[in-house]
Amino acid sequence: MHIWNWQNWQGMAFLTCDILRFWPHGFFTKQFWPRPPHELTPALKPEAVTYRLKQVHGNVVFTPQEVDEYLHNSNDEFALADGLISQAPFQAMWVASADCTPVIIGDVKTGQVAALHAGWRGTAAKIVSHAVTKMQSQGSNLQDLRFALGPAIAGEVYQVSLEVAATIGSTIVSHNDQNTIINTLQNLPQSPLLPDSEPGKIRLDVRKINCLQLQQIGIEPEQIAIAPYCTLQTPEHFFSYRRHQEKKVQWSGIVSI
Repeated sequence: MHIWNWQNWQGMAFLTCDILRFWPHGFFTKQFWPRPPHELTPALKPEAVTYRLKQVHGNVVFTPQEVDEYLHNSNDEFALADGLISQAPFQAMWVASADCTPVIIGDVKTGQVAALHAGWRGTAAKIVSHAVTKMQSQGSNLQDLRFALGPAIAGEVYQVSLEVAATIGSTIVSHNDQNTIINTLQNLPQSPLLPDSEPGKIRLDVRKINCLQLQQIGIEPEQIAIAPYCTLQTPEHFFSYRRHQEKKVQWSGIVSI
């Protein structure tokens, strides 16, 4: 079991995990709203350069160089993507989330890091696997990577349609038939699917799907830590879009070393 700890900065709480103990990092709570990432980076590493995105529920992962090139060639305030991978020390990678899963990755050998926004759409598009492949192209080995999946909506309260469950489940079970995908997932030990009383609905654990995707590409379970917090069920700490339908987020960040 990995240990999650509450830290304090300016009288407000954020969460860290021992699996990422080598890197300045944090899963920040709703108390920090509406501060943007460049105001939060000093809590982790004051001299770090801050990078963030305009997230679009896809699987595009950018390096700082690619962010700079994007902004040079467009009129957008932020690059449109859902993941960031560092290229040099002291780069702070940030993602925002409410119920979606913030995924933070560190490489114990190279010191490089990644921050990803993995909702069900990004997970269906295998954003975490894409990021791992990109980290490998920058010198990472699978056994050196450490993953922390932060606070997100938990499976027992995340109701989705059978279609959504099958779409995301097809990343684990290679099949075209919806019922086959769902039945196969339901028969897994520690299934990412839970029953729902409403016809045509099911409960989906997105973080477990991400873990299964990682295990498929060779990541061991002990390389992954999952935060023991549900954004929907922990209103004192986290915004939840399902709870209030408000466009408020909490930020998660990590600094390369």
